[in-house]
Amino acid sequence: MKLDSNNHSVFLLNYHLVLVTKYRRKVINNDISERLKEVFNHICPKYNITLEEWNHDEDHIHMLFRSHPNSELSKFLNAYKSASSRLIKKEFPSVKKKLWKEYFWSRSFCLITTGGVPIDIVKKYIENQGMKGGETSEESL
Repeated sequence: MKLDSNNHSVFLLNYHLVLVTKYRRKVINNDISERLKEVFNHICPKYNITLEEWNHDEDHIHMLFRSHPNSELSKFLNAYKSASSRLIKKEFPSVKKKLWKEYFWSRSFCLITTGGVPIDIVKKYIENQGMKGGETSEESL
């Protein structure tokens, strides 16, 4: 497992994000998905975010991305949703027929942290700290 680093820390912060269109309208096709991905890749460097994986369905997108500990995820999400909504509605006029108000995205989203180690193993490791002969060692992480 390759870890990210900066001047003062080593980290691995992966997130799975799902964004849903307003009213779950089926407006995302391959062209729109590709444009949404371009907007994501344009905005993410400003927030120390790196896209790892991208896919879509007609009414939502999935992305896997890495970030730094100092990344402001809520600000990033607001910036991305605002910019992508504005650009998609401008560049793809057909979307306006299904989403007539100013919103492209639903206000809600799903953001899940991902990791290389199951949470139960991390809990067990922490529980066993300071115990001689504990069952879990750093090597098992």
